[in-house]
Amino acid sequence: MTINTDNLVSITEANRNFSQVARMVDKRGSVVILKNNVPKYLIIKFDQAEAMQDASGENTLQISQKLIAKNREAYKELAK
Repeated sequence: MTINTDNLVSITEANRNFSQVARMVDKRGSVVILKNNVPKYLIIKFDQAEAMQDASGENTLQISQKLIAKNREAYKELAK
């Protein structure tokens, strides 16, 4: 994952001024919170998280369909 250094906030600063962090998310799309100078938390908008979850579900369906098609004969044998 590529991290924009303008989106980095220390955990201390996030604790002190969370409303500023929320405004940064609104403006930039995400904020990475550092703990001990290491990226630890990612804050994104809720609708962005929902979109990511929906995409993940779609990928799961596509993978399932490919596995069923690839192993159709084995499934038929198991169903007997």
